[in-house]
Amino acid sequence: MLQVGLSLPRAPGGAARGFPAQPEQGDGDGDGTSTTQGMLGSSPVTVVITSEADTWDIDAASSCLGCGQFVDWDRMPELEQQANIPRDILTQPPKELKRLLREGCLAASRALRAQVYHRLCQQVACRLVTPDAPVYRDVASRLFGKHSASSHPLPDFLEGCSMPTYCLSPDGVTAMKKILICIGNLFPDITYSPILPSLVALLLHYSEDEAQCFENISRLIASNAPHTSYIDQSFLAHRASCMTFGDLANKHCPAAHKLIASSSENVFEVYSEWLSWLFHDLPFDYAIRVFDVYLLEGQKVLYRIALALLKQYRLSVASPELEGADIKADLQAFVQNIAKHTTVDKLLERAFGIRLFSRKEIWLLQMANRKALMERGITMVQSRQSFHLAVDMQTFSSGTVTAQEMRIIWSWIPERFSLSPPLLLFSTSEDGCSLQRFYSCCEGYEPTVLLIKTTEGEVCGAFLSSDWSERKKNGATSGFFGTGECFVFTVRPEMERYEWVFIKKPELAKAVPRSRQRSPSPGPMSLLSSSPDGCGTSSNHLAVPTPQRKGRLSPFLAIRHFLLPSKTASMFMSGSREGIIIGGGGGQALSLDADLLWGRTEHCETFDNPPLCQENFRVQLLEVWGFQNT
Repeated sequence: MLQVGLSLPRAPGGAARGFPAQPEQGDGDGDGTSTTQGMLGSSPVTVVITSEADTWDIDAASSCLGCGQFVDWDRMPELEQQANIPRDILTQPPKELKRLLREGCLAASRALRAQVYHRLCQQVACRLVTPDAPVYRDVASRLFGKHSASSHPLPDFLEGCSMPTYCLSPDGVTAMKKILICIGNLFPDITYSPILPSLVALLLHYSEDEAQCFENISRLIASNAPHTSYIDQSFLAHRASCMTFGDLANKHCPAAHKLIASSSENVFEVYSEWLSWLFHDLPFDYAIRVFDVYLLEGQKVLYRIALALLKQYRLSVASPELEGADIKADLQAFVQNIAKHTTVDKLLERAFGIRLFSRKEIWLLQMANRKALMERGITMVQSRQSFHLAVDMQTFSSGTVTAQEMRIIWSWIPERFSLSPPLLLFSTSEDGCSLQRFYSCCEGYEPTVLLIKTTEGEVCGAFLSSDWSERKKNGATSGFFGTGECFVFTVRPEMERYEWVFIKKPELAKAVPRSRQRSPSPGPMSLLSSSPDGCGTSSNHLAVPTPQRKGRLSPFLAIRHFLLPSKTASMFMSGSREGIIIGGGGGQALSLDADLLWGRTEHCETFDNPPLCQENFRVQLLEVWGFQNT
C-alpha cells in the first residue's frame, strides 16, 4: 500500500510546558522540512494518511507534564476576546453551561477549556470497567519501553483513515499515535472508527499528559448513557450514522438536498463524508468550538452543525456553478474555506436554530438504519465499499416519471429503504383499474411509492410507510395508519415534497408518557363518502397504529411516541372497499375511488399541503413502486 510520510516543524524553543500568556506567532514554515498541510480558513489542518503497513517510531520518554506541551504555538489561533466569563463555570446548572459553551465562553481561555474538557469527560456515564490513566501508563510502558524507541503498527481500525493533527507539535503527533495504539490494545472490539484520531488530536491540545488524554477519550468510547453516543466503533455503526444524517438532511435541508440529488449520481456517498466535514475539513478554530459542545451534548449536536453547513452551502453556492462539478469535492472545499462564508458563531447559531427530534427518535432511526444494513449483509467489520444503490438511469422505465425524476423521488425516501432499487408492484396499464387488484399486488410490501399521472399531464404521488394490509386490523371500521415518515409530493409541473407537519414544527408535539394510552379512532368512511366540495365530517379521535411487527424497519416517527395537539394530525393513510385516502384533516391530500379512475386533492392538516394537482382529476395512469431486495 502507498505510504505518505509526514515530518512537522518543531515550535521555536521546543515544546511548551504550559499555556503561555502570549504565544509566539509565526508563519508556520518552520525549518523547511517536508509537510502536508493546507491553509483551511484561518488556521492550518495537517493531515496524515495512513495505510495498513504504516508504522511509527515511538519514544516513551517524550511525555512530560503540563497542559499545552503537545502544541505547536506558531500554528495555534489567537484567543478570542470574551467579556464576563463566569469564574464558577463548572458549577453552573446544565442548561446554563450548555448556553455558555454554545456561545463560545471557552474560546477566551486555554486553561479554562482544558479544565472544562477534563471535567466533562469525567462526568460521562460509562461502563464500570473502563481503562484509566494508571492503566495507560502501565500498558504504554510495556508496549514502548521507557527509553528506547521501537516500531509499532497503528491499529487495524484506522486502516485507510486520515489523521488530522491540527496544531500539534511533533511530540504531540507522537503522543497521539501512542494513545491510538493503546486504544487498539485495550479496546479490541473497535473495528472501524474514522473519527477517533481527530478526537484524540483535539483533546490532546488541552491535556496535561498522554495518560489524561487516554483516560478521557476512553470514557467517551465506553459511554453507556441511554440513546446517547459519542463515537461509532464499527463499520456498521458508522454507515448507519451516515444514513441517519442523510435522513435528517432530507428533512431539514430540502433545498440543499434537492441541489445535491440533482447534481450527484449517488447522494449517499456525498452524505457519507458528513463527519469528515466537522473533524477533518473544518479549520481548527471552528473544529474546537464544535468539540466544546460535542463533549457536553453528544452526537446529536454533530448532526445539527453538519446540517447547518449544508444550509450555508446552499446559500453560498449557486446551482449553475455545480453543473458538471464533483459535488463531493466541492462541499469539502467549501467546508475547508468556511471562514470566507460565515463566522463560527453564526454557524453555531444556525445549527442550534434547527429543531431536531428527540435523542430517542434519532436513536430509533439509527437502529432502523443499522438493521437495514444488516439485512443487506453489511457487517461490523467491513472494508470501505460502495453498496448504495441509486436508480439506474439506463434500465429504469415508468409511464409516469422519467429516470431523473425518480432519482429525485428516491432521494427523498428514508436512507434504509433507498438502499434497494425500485420494483414495480402495480400499474393500471398492466393490472387494470381495480382497487382489489391494487391491494393484492401491494400487500406484503412496506413501504411503497404511489405515482399518479392525470389526464391533464400533471404528476403527483405519495410515499407510504406502512403495508396496505394494516387496513384490515381495525375490522369492519377502517382507520388511519402509517407513521410520520409518510409524505406527499408533486412532480409536474414542479417537484415539491410535503412532509408530516411536525417535521417542520416538532415543538408542537410532546413526548407521550409511557403510562398514557391513546383512544382508537372511528373509521374515515365519512371522508370517503363526503361531497365533492370536501364538506364531509371528520373523525374526533386519532387512530393508533398497531404495534410494529418483528422485522419491520419503520419505528421512526410512530405517533405513539407523541402527544399531538390536533385530532387530525396523524391521518397518514387509509383504505377500504370504497377507495383510499392519504392525508386528512380539513380535506384529503389524495383520495381515489374504487375504480382508480377519479380522484380529488385538497389541503390537509396532516401534511399542510396545497392541492397536488387540479382538485378534481381523472387518472390516466397509476403506478405503485416497492423496494427490491437484492
